[in-house]
Parts: sequence; structure tokens; C-alpha cells
Amino acid sequence: MSRQTASGAEEETASGRQDQRSPILQAKDYSAPSAFRPEALLREARRQKSLPMSPVPDICILDPDGDVVRHLKRTGRGQLHGGWACYHTELLTFDLEGIGEVGIVGCAVGASFAVLVAEQLFASGCKLLVSVTSAGLIADSGPTPYFVLIDRALRDEGTSYHYLPPSTFSEAPSANLLADVERALPEHCDVVVHRGATWTTDAPYRETETAIEAARAKGVVAVEMEAAALYAFATARDRSVVCFAHVTNSMARTEGDFEKGDADGVTATLAVVAATARAWTSTSPLERDSI
Repeated sequence: MSRQTASGAEEETASGRQDQRSPILQAKDYSAPSAFRPEALLREARRQKSLPMSPVPDICILDPDGDVVRHLKRTGRGQLHGGWACYHTELLTFDLEGIGEVGIVGCAVGASFAVLVAEQLFASGCKLLVSVTSAGLIADSGPTPYFVLIDRALRDEGTSYHYLPPSTFSEAPSANLLADVERALPEHCDVVVHRGATWTTDAPYRETETAIEAARAKGVVAVEMEAAALYAFATARDRSVVCFAHVTNSMARTEGDFEKGDADGVTATLAVVAATARAWTSTSPLERDSI
């Protein structure tokens, strides 16, 4: 066993070895329900804000950079959803060509924030969540910008470890859905999309050469901040989530970085989302429920 010293450090005792595990790996029961539920928070938010019980669209988007949300506001295409009860974000709805009404939340940056919003979206009626986040280049796949359909993400963040036991990667929750999306992309949009692995980190300004090389050695092609946690959440909760990395930069190590293309990448991003939505809607409701 170990005991706490006055300074708070663990000390080895005669009856056992010091527990060297990170605190984030301790006291986890992955099958246990949470005492704090998104439905409960949304209930209280609706009460405090006098909001109606109004479901969100079946298909929703996470836009961590906020470029799509700003474009929708600037062009008058987006409307505030009157029943979105989140304390931290706004939900806009808009018509996505060929799909119908979809919802979008902007600027939910990082693993914990993205999963907080994802939990609340699914509790509010979302059936498919598509995340498109900007990412840094790890392995060269051609001229930027381009997209990566993320099939697995290196777990270098904290949130995923509250949903799934430790492992090196978070895998996409449905191989079948990912395959459908991969087939639909070249059919429905003229955008360069590769399929591959990313590295999800909580600390973008600690992307050291050592860490970059270690990620590259594991087959990672880009670095971002949300996918590992979103995929862990989706797997644990049996939800449909598809994550894309929009590779736009080499971590600003050269001038002229972070260019996203037409309309700050909005045109390409919406094309990728629309193709994903078409792949999802082309499956039967029974197949969707099994994803």
C-alpha cells in the first residue's frame, strides 16, 4: 500500500509498492452510469432560460474553428435554434444542399469541450454528428489544404480515458459507416480526402519534435484536438460520429500557413459534410440503429 505525505506525494510503504499509475487511470468503472447526466443539465437549463423542449436536427456538425458558423451568420443562412439549452454554446440551423436542415455548433475546441457538446447534442435528438477540425501536418500527403477521414486517433488527451479503458488509439465507432462515407466522398464532392490516423492532443503548444516523431512512427498523418475523445464517447455510448481533420498547416513553421481555401474552407467543409450525411441517410433506419 501507499500513503500520502504532508506534501501530498505518495510514498511506498512496507506492505506494498507505490501506485505509479496516472490519477486519470484510477477509480474507473466503465460500465457504471454517470451521476451527472446531460439530460439533467439540459432540463435545468431549459427551466432557467424558459426554453421549449425542442429537438435538434438529426444531423449536426461540430465546427471547432468557427469558420462555417461565422460564414452562416455573415450570409444570413443560419438561424438560432430556439430550444438549444446548452449553457456554453449556440446552435445554428441551416439548410444543407441535398440534405435538408442540419445543426451546427462552433468553437467547441478541444477534447473535453467537444464531448461535452456531443453528449448534449445526442441527448437533444441528434442522430449523426460530423466533426471537421483544422489540423497540423505530421506526414506529407500532398499540398495543403486537404481533408483526412479519421479512422483512428492517438489518445494523447484526457477525456477518452473516462469512456474507454486505456489503449493507444481510439477507433472510429463503426467501420461500416466509415466505409460508406469513404465511398460517398468522391461521388458527391470534388475535394481531396485521404483516410488515416491522427494524433489528438490537449496541448498544441507542446508538439515537440520528439512527440511528432513518435506519432509519425505510429502511422499518424495529422494532429488535432478532438477526435480521440469523440470516438471514445461514440463507442462507449453507441453513437454515430464521423471525424475529419482539415489539414491546413505545418504548425506555422513556415510563413503563409493556415490557408483553408475558398471562403476560409467553408465550401469544401460543407461538401465533405454533405457527402457524409448522404452516406448515412442511404442506410436503412435499422442499419443506422446498429451503427
